[in-house]
Amino acid sequence: MILIISENKEATTTEVIRWLVFLNKDFIRVHEDEVFEIKMENKRIYLESKKNSFFIDEISNVWYRRGGLRFLRYKYKNEAVNIHMNEHQHWLEGYVRHYLEKKSHINKQSIRHLNKLIVLDIAKEVGFDVPKYFLSDTTSDMQLNNTITKTIAGNGILQFENEDYDGIMYTSVVTKEEKKDFFITFFQEKIEKDFEIRAFYLNDKIWSMAIFSQNDDQTKIDYRKYNNKIPNRNVPYTLPNNIEEKIKILMKELGLNSGSIDFIKKGNQYYFLEVNAIGQFGNVSYYSNYNLHYEIAKIL
Repeated sequence: MILIISENKEATTTEVIRWLVFLNKDFIRVHEDEVFEIKMENKRIYLESKKNSFFIDEISNVWYRRGGLRFLRYKYKNEAVNIHMNEHQHWLEGYVRHYLEKKSHINKQSIRHLNKLIVLDIAKEVGFDVPKYFLSDTTSDMQLNNTITKTIAGNGILQFENEDYDGIMYTSVVTKEEKKDFFITFFQEKIEKDFEIRAFYLNDKIWSMAIFSQNDDQTKIDYRKYNNKIPNRNVPYTLPNNIEEKIKILMKELGLNSGSIDFIKKGNQYYFLEVNAIGQFGNVSYYSNYNLHYEIAKIL
């Protein structure tokens, strides 16, 4: 039985499931809004929610896509007992997650969030070229128009009532000096790229796509600012063998067997930007005709 941990209406998950149905594979899809109760039957652990129930020893493969397993916590009137049992339940939940992550898997809930600063340090150790980066709480000594800023914590999304703003914290160029100091922020050297590359890694295989985002003022700094009227040109791309070997080393160092890796190319150099463990790969699959959803279904 395949366990898929995802979110409601997550399109990539649905595409993979279509292939699993075609391949006649049994699966359970659980969502972030499900709350599971841990139960026992004949000395076997099983999880039960209002939508799903299954014995954990029946699971053979796990795909962690998004969301996460949530568990019901029992409450007790006596506060001392409540504190003790809360800790008891915490360790039991940890065991269930650990048990499932020991199964054949694609991605893990426990390492879904990567520390960007640590990843960049490891990337340099592996031998990647990385644009110079630093942390600062002031722009007073910064090269204006030659420095970009982005969130430290992955792809930040803010929630606003104003629906005209999508809430995504895009990469931006530092064009003026701020009058006041601010919270410690990530800055990086701006590289005038030839084009961008997104590579999708899955169990030592790599599929890459070139994104010609620099030809459009709207997307040249951050290609996620999609221009739906005049989309960027996207084409299949083959990275040099030495770059692919470094990707494999990096992903093993990070404990990942799947993820999306971003580069920019300038002349003969490939600059490493970041790894997204749960990264989007639908555009790589679609524009390059790689059929990556089927590749995932086959492994599961």
